[in-house]
Amino acid sequence: MDLITTPELSSLVGRTIVITGASSGLGAGMAETCKSLGMRVAGCGLSMPSDACEIARQVDVADELAMAAFAQEVVQAFGVIDLWVNNAGVLEPIAPLRDLVSSDLRRHMDINFMGVFFGMRDFLNHQREHGGEGVVMNISSGAAWNGYAGWAAYCAGKAAVERLTEATQLDEAAAGNTGFRAYAVAPGIIDTAMQETIRACDESVFPMVGKFLELKENDAFFTPDYVARHMLSWAFGGAVSRPDAVCVSVPGRD
Repeated sequence: MDLITTPELSSLVGRTIVITGASSGLGAGMAETCKSLGMRVAGCGLSMPSDACEIARQVDVADELAMAAFAQEVVQAFGVIDLWVNNAGVLEPIAPLRDLVSSDLRRHMDINFMGVFFGMRDFLNHQREHGGEGVVMNISSGAAWNGYAGWAAYCAGKAAVERLTEATQLDEAAAGNTGFRAYAVAPGIIDTAMQETIRACDESVFPMVGKFLELKENDAFFTPDYVARHMLSWAFGGAVSRPDAVCVSVPGRD
């Protein structure tokens, strides 16, 4: 699929995007791209988000009340949220199920699943109240489609996000909310701090670590800008650019 064309780029000026996990990695890179295209950017993270965010707040996405307050602040400042990206997530704990500590797993799910739920619900309530069109994109992973040794928590959480996204899209379509669209997006592999964590794993804990070391050696990564432009194309590029499925992945370079 082609990236956004010049006329579509100009239509993004003044549009509002919310990005969770905007402190680093894909979230920070996406904020930079969106700012460069004239969008109004609001971001949150456990640490202070990128300077590209006009509204930048330290928010734990697992905190229901803090997320609701952040969403309300963005609405009060900008009026309408056009695109909400639930990007915040963690990889740890990396361990087989037999070694998982329940408190670690709960914290993982609070961030990777409940954080998406809170953000998605806050955005959906805003979109239903305001009317018109609105898009939510939940960052998923190829780990949602296949199990990986050592990634029991991560695979389970991402699979749950995809089913949540699909069910919400079906709910809103059945309710006649034709302005709402939801996608779970597997962004491909980007060289972030999460990738550094993966490469530091012992093979006894994560048997596939060699694959990720090879990716680093070959510099076989997508950039945040590349991923961001595909996502913006799906959100704002018109009907011809919209994916046919709810669960989608960023295509590789030719």
